[in-house]
Amino acid sequence: MIATILRQTPADRRARIAAWRQLSDILAQRGNQLDDDDVRRALHALAVLRPEVPEKVRRDCARALARHGRFAPLVALYANDVPAVSVEMLRDARLPEADWLAVLPATNPMARSVLAGRDDLPESVQRALAALGSGSVALPHPAITAEETRTDDEGAPSQISELVRRIDKFQSSRGQPLGSPPAVPDGTRPEARESFLFETGPDGVIHWVDGITRGAIVGLSIAEAAFGGEPGADGVAAGAFRQRAEMINARLILEGGEHEAGEWRFSALPWFEPATGQFRGYRGSARRPRRNETPYRGAPADAAGDSIRQLIHELRSPLNAISGFAQIISGQMFGPVSQSYRRMAKTIVADASAVQAIIDDLEAAARAGASPAAEADAAAVAADIGAIVVQVETDLGGLLDDQQVGVSIARVGGPFRARTSDADARRMVGRLVTALVDVSEPGAVLVGQLVTEPAHDDMLQLRIVRPAAIRFASAAELLDPGYSPDGEAPGAAILSLGFSLRLVDSLARAAGGRLDIGHNALTLHLRSANPAETEKDASQSD
Repeated sequence: MIATILRQTPADRRARIAAWRQLSDILAQRGNQLDDDDVRRALHALAVLRPEVPEKVRRDCARALARHGRFAPLVALYANDVPAVSVEMLRDARLPEADWLAVLPATNPMARSVLAGRDDLPESVQRALAALGSGSVALPHPAITAEETRTDDEGAPSQISELVRRIDKFQSSRGQPLGSPPAVPDGTRPEARESFLFETGPDGVIHWVDGITRGAIVGLSIAEAAFGGEPGADGVAAGAFRQRAEMINARLILEGGEHEAGEWRFSALPWFEPATGQFRGYRGSARRPRRNETPYRGAPADAAGDSIRQLIHELRSPLNAISGFAQIISGQMFGPVSQSYRRMAKTIVADASAVQAIIDDLEAAARAGASPAAEADAAAVAADIGAIVVQVETDLGGLLDDQQVGVSIARVGGPFRARTSDADARRMVGRLVTALVDVSEPGAVLVGQLVTEPAHDDMLQLRIVRPAAIRFASAAELLDPGYSPDGEAPGAAILSLGFSLRLVDSLARAAGGRLDIGHNALTLHLRSANPAETEKDASQSD
């Protein structure tokens, strides 16, 4: 049977998965009855197939075979897989005492820590574990509950749509009391997370986790101490990392949802490449602190603030990685690169920089909106919107040339000082103008007015006439993150039009203003900061 399977070269992903399952099942059931040559060939085939078989499939196989398999070489193969697969095999595997003693030297520290937590192993095996240095750890391991989610490409919402959905959820939760959990339907309340597994690279940065949401922890480092309540590990972990020493009950602070955020205790062991002895990182397990380990109780966290910070963290981590690799390629740091790839990499770097600016805007809007004193703070500063409009037109010169679009914004009244900071004003005006330029046709002119009417209103207004492409679109369509004038992908190069308009409105409301979508124009309202005597003179002149 094994010879038949090995003669067939797996042609696609489905065939590789089928071969993996068949070989694993045969070895688990009849491995002790096969010829040594067949066993070697089957194990070699599994080792070759492993990188091509999804982790979820390997994990499911380990779970199915653990209680029924009695073949030590197969247990050893699965034990040296990634932690999620290793745990599934080792927490339930049943081997004779002699086989356990033969397998232990071939296992890594993480695998031995799982075995050290079992109380059903023979005494000689427990002594061997202690001799190998894993008996003192006995890292708790959570029940692995894989989130088996599959998204069809055709039906999946765009990343921008999902981002906007989460921002809306954040904004809708602002009015809830601090620390109050979001309402969920009966019978659907998620289970609290009490433990999880993780793995770091040689730099101490966590790159794999199982048991909690990836965005809450992936990208954090245990090599440096976090201070001031910031997410990260304590000085105990950082000191142990420098010595490549064992970590026991170190303190970890996470941000994220209500089930991830807060304080954890973790233990971890360094692991090294068996062949070369090279340090490869840490593998460990975390749990919630016991009652006697936290005699104090901090103030309840703002769940909405935690949610938006988690979102920003999830965006920054992959963005920084993408930008970094693109810079390496464009700079030819590892050797010559073809001109076409360098051009592509430079484009990626430029786009990543633009997205980074968008994330900064999002963070500023969340920070300002979450602060009850936002409007009072805005009243203490003033920005010259007239000068900022000129600056935005200058900064967008390259985009205007590429799009072959002109901008003409007239002034009515004055002065044009608004109660907001220069940085926030540049964000609002810049995002609004950029979004409308992106959906303008080549050769068009974006026409607008900067208006202040102190005798009638305490608001300064920036009105911009709708471009022809969105002349008849409803307000609901314009605020839809999936909308574009041609009905396909979002029209803007980086953000959809709807996302940009929502962002401008959020920033404006944080400063006491708003963005109105009228039939003919879009109008940004900002509170006027003109001196009282100027308003009085203007009223008398009218």
